[in-house]
Amino acid sequence: MKKAGILSMQRIYNYGSFLQAYGLKKMLEELGCDVEFVDYHPGKCLVDLKQKNGLLRKLSKSMEVLMIQAPLKAKLNFIKYKKNFGVKYHSYLGIGSQYNYNPELDILVIGSDEVFNCVQDNPNVGYTAELFGVGSQAETVISYAASFGNTTMERLKQYGAEKEVAGWLNSFNTISVRDNNSYEIVKELTGKAPELHLDPVLMYDYMKKCPAVSKQADDSDYLVLYGYTGRFSKEECRKIREYAIEKKLKILCIGGIQHCCDKFVDCSPFEVFSYFKNAYAVITDTFHGTIISIITQQRFATFVRSSGYGNAEKVSDLLKRLNLEEQIVFNVEELGKIVEKKIDYLSVNYIIENERKRAYQYLNNMLEKGKEITDE
Repeated sequence: MKKAGILSMQRIYNYGSFLQAYGLKKMLEELGCDVEFVDYHPGKCLVDLKQKNGLLRKLSKSMEVLMIQAPLKAKLNFIKYKKNFGVKYHSYLGIGSQYNYNPELDILVIGSDEVFNCVQDNPNVGYTAELFGVGSQAETVISYAASFGNTTMERLKQYGAEKEVAGWLNSFNTISVRDNNSYEIVKELTGKAPELHLDPVLMYDYMKKCPAVSKQADDSDYLVLYGYTGRFSKEECRKIREYAIEKKLKILCIGGIQHCCDKFVDCSPFEVFSYFKNAYAVITDTFHGTIISIITQQRFATFVRSSGYGNAEKVSDLLKRLNLEEQIVFNVEELGKIVEKKIDYLSVNYIIENERKRAYQYLNNMLEKGKEITDE
């Protein structure tokens, strides 16, 4: 049995990070691996933190929650959700308070999630060579569906990191990324085209393989609003509220609270699928919120963000690859029309099934080949 490690964002307190980590773990276990998660030491941020370190960062986050125009109960439930996330759910991943740095492994799989997002102002990640496999004791180092997030080639050059990152990338046995931005960066820095695969939340068949997702949620007289706290503007929330009133729906916020929140749902990562599946529709502005909408074959609309901590590179690419670009909200006035659009999920599922075969084949090939580097 191969001993495999996953170096990812498994300790981040949100559903997407958890589900991609769990999905990749189960995929590797299905291929006969003994799987453990590997931790990294955050590096110094290249981007100016603007006093976002330590206590000031936590206070800023707390103030952000308090400023949201939502019921007090929703705010308190959100704080409770964040506080208890690791304690309640990390055991599913086999991780605890003890960090696992640089173990001896047959293979280290880096990804998925934004493991290559090295130009950002989050001190919990920073700029660290460990997320590129540097110093690993594993016999083979690969990535699976890794992403540079909103780190672009332009930003790498702006901060003078392109040569060092190129060296790190060239040390991999093989590289797999999940979006075109990451693909182009790897290709330019290494001169080789990486593999391109979809995120593990799509590739692991949660709806068939995870019994917990079938648990009944509330009745379908609700709309799921899924996004990080405060990411939807007051104008966007006003339009979302108008749509909810028109359809006689309550607004259930999952993952974060927004100005138009009726109730914040604190549920397990697996129960998120049930809330999505049983909703009338979903509105989101996140990568994994979009993915869960697709998995549950929901009506949905996705806001793409170019400013702040943007998601344009990864979300636009995902929807393009699944022929779902019409679900992007460019004009909030068109929100209702986009949500009500009928989606051809038969065609979408065909793409996903083919991509699942490719994903498992890629991982299986690398487990069999070991240290062999392919030029494909």
